[in-house]
Amino acid sequence: MRITKGSGNVFADLRLRDAGERLLKAQLAAQIARIIAGRKLTQRAAAELMGVDQPKISHLLHGRLAGFSTDRLLTWLAALGQDIDIVVQTPPRRRPGRLRVRMLAAASP
Repeated sequence: MRITKGSGNVFADLRLRDAGERLLKAQLAAQIARIIAGRKLTQRAAAELMGVDQPKISHLLHGRLAGFSTDRLLTWLAALGQDIDIVVQTPPRRRPGRLRVRMLAAASP
């Protein structure tokens, strides 16, 4: 059996167009889903907090992200009370830039 190590981006491994953007959206959507589940929100309650209709929450929770922009997902995270910091930096070695999401754990009181 031959095993090939993945790149860390399944969309790139599948040679899909806009692989970096797709991974970013999937990571943001996963964080939104974690928040909704962690707060035990219904889809309707989450939709109210996020200012959208319930079917959009259903699409998001089922991974149907084609109709959602990165900007929209970030706006929804903010509506759910998340702080979002965007950092632009030069990498230590010359290479193409990358998009990534880092989730920081909440500080203990």
